[in-house]
Amino acid sequence: MPTLLQINVSANCGSHGKIAENIGVLAQNRGWRSVIAYGRRAYPSQNELIHIGSNINIKEHGIESRLFDNHGLASRTSTHKFIRQIDEINPSVIHLHNIHGYYLNYRILFNYLKTKSIPTVWTFHDCWPFTGHCAYFDFEQCQLWKTGCHPPCPCKRNYPKSVFVDASSRNWTLKKNLFTSLHNITLVPVSEWLSVLLQQSFLRDFPIQVIHNGIDLEVFNSCDDTQEMTGRYGLQNKRIVLGVANKWEERKGLRDFIALKKILPNNYGIIIVGVNAKQQLSLPEGIIGINRTQNQKELAKLYSMADIYLNLTYEDNYPTTNLEAMACGTPVLTYRTGGSPEAIDINTGWVVDQGDLSSVRDILMSMRKTKEISAYCRQRACANFDKNTCFESYLDLYEKIKHF
Repeated sequence: MPTLLQINVSANCGSHGKIAENIGVLAQNRGWRSVIAYGRRAYPSQNELIHIGSNINIKEHGIESRLFDNHGLASRTSTHKFIRQIDEINPSVIHLHNIHGYYLNYRILFNYLKTKSIPTVWTFHDCWPFTGHCAYFDFEQCQLWKTGCHPPCPCKRNYPKSVFVDASSRNWTLKKNLFTSLHNITLVPVSEWLSVLLQQSFLRDFPIQVIHNGIDLEVFNSCDDTQEMTGRYGLQNKRIVLGVANKWEERKGLRDFIALKKILPNNYGIIIVGVNAKQQLSLPEGIIGINRTQNQKELAKLYSMADIYLNLTYEDNYPTTNLEAMACGTPVLTYRTGGSPEAIDINTGWVVDQGDLSSVRDILMSMRKTKEISAYCRQRACANFDKNTCFESYLDLYEKIKHF
């Protein structure tokens, strides 16, 4: 029986964790043993789970990152222990997802992979693997990653934050040397946008195959019984604008939602899902803040209840929230950011320039969510975003490269 080992910061939690979970389930359906190694958070899984390190390791890694710009270079003991577990598992294929996140030492991991020659797939959910520091650089309009990052790094205070030291030049060179040392590795950007960036990076010479994210179309489906929820939030007779994020950082556009509320008529209600307690208290009247939820059925009702899904992101790859909204019959309006516009077409949404709230307002006030629009959205989701169809491409790739 072939064995798949996936490595990610979370297991069955958050968009990347759910992607790994779904891939693992499909692998089992094809007769594979599926193991997911994770570092931070996990929810009940249908796959075998391995926890890398501990909460203490994560805190120590975070401190070292902030003091010395050593993100991905701490967690030494826990990574060595994990390497021994990999030997015991003896995987046919290793599938990397987010190996950053304060839980894993990438130098130890890649030195090990180099000696073992295990076929490896690496899904890129952001840009961290080919920069000297950051996961995204669009907000700072930085291009140093193309030729070699060096101080002063404009993203030093962004995730993964470094307070004092700027080791961007060292990190870029180390990543280049390590990440280009494997011979049997396939890179999988989840958007065409990220594929273009990869072809400009030090990883340009490796095989690159775009595989878009997929979602559960049975969970994310149009819900008719949303009246109770509409009443719960006092949004009867309101036109509802919805925003969803795993974490509302500056790059996700929370300030723009607040500014938008000031220029919209009173018959518009805005719901923001994923805010923390502090953000929830600071939201102005007319914006309803909901804490992060793992209840996908509840989220599907919110998508269905909304007249439009608004994604005012300034840095993003291929957000699954766009896919989820369309699957629930709700059109999407997004900024022209990264791969965010790739999921929609002229029948299912709108794309405007970043920060163009005037155009956002005009579209909100002129559009109407009709049964025809909802049908277009659902049809596009079923044709393009079914997790089973999308993730079967990974299984085909495993079969092509697997190690016996």
